[in-house]
Amino acid sequence: MEFVTAFIESILRLSIPLLFAAYGGLISERSGLANVALEGKLLISAFAGAAVAAATQNPWLGLAAGVGAGAAGGWLFGALALYSRADHIVIGTAFNMLVAGLIPTVTRSWFGVTGSTPQLERSARLPSDIGFFVLAIVIGGLLYWALRETRWGLRLKAAGDEPEALRVQGVSARGVRLWASVLAGAVVAFGGIDLSLCQGSGYIRDMAGGRGFIALAALIFGGWRPVQTGLACLLFAAADAAQMLLQGKSVFDWVIPNSIVQIVPYIATLMVLALRRAGPAASAPRAINRPLYK
Repeated sequence: MEFVTAFIESILRLSIPLLFAAYGGLISERSGLANVALEGKLLISAFAGAAVAAATQNPWLGLAAGVGAGAAGGWLFGALALYSRADHIVIGTAFNMLVAGLIPTVTRSWFGVTGSTPQLERSARLPSDIGFFVLAIVIGGLLYWALRETRWGLRLKAAGDEPEALRVQGVSARGVRLWASVLAGAVVAFGGIDLSLCQGSGYIRDMAGGRGFIALAALIFGGWRPVQTGLACLLFAAADAAQMLLQGKSVFDWVIPNSIVQIVPYIATLMVLALRRAGPAASAPRAINRPLYK
């Protein structure tokens, strides 16, 4: 019973950054922006939140700074993808590399160490994961409703499927995509903040640990739909929780090497994507990664 309880608690905790990253990616990709920059957005928001919290000893200012950094990162990614008309995958990869190289430089300048912020006191950290998990579920529910029932949701989907239809109505598809990217960055930021100010006690180098890419896999597996994407995040979180609980355990008197156990989440990700069946209702937005010329 204790094992089951610990397993469920681990799933909920580990799913939080995945949910926020996947929902942010969903907003971006439904607008037509292919977003592989989720990893970089998790990192930049986690760092900004921890850095401001360390400087002010106020976790709420850290929260605001992390969300602001995520939104700014979303704007930068969106602007580069839209106005350069370059491949979104290339832009996203460059964004991840920029963040990975910039943060150690800044930490060296600000804190005298490379790649991390000072360890935060308990009073400078956010209190609990529960609020973040509830917020993630609320965002998923709002996305489900908004994509079906609101003008914003219809325009978001049109920008990703038929941007020409927006132009006919006098609506800028480029503007819809850019603001979707800003909102996506802000949503992803909550996942980064949870990593550094709630699950951790500050920022450490590469603390996202590939969660941005796993969230992207969950988004694809979920068919770019909020409910299915959320369930996919829980599935991948379960695989991650399993590898954590299995470390150091033995099966038939054979101790499973940690190096094997630790790759369980990534094997699960590859297997799920390989076995996924594409269907009409689970296909990518038709105009994703296509430049807008007007």
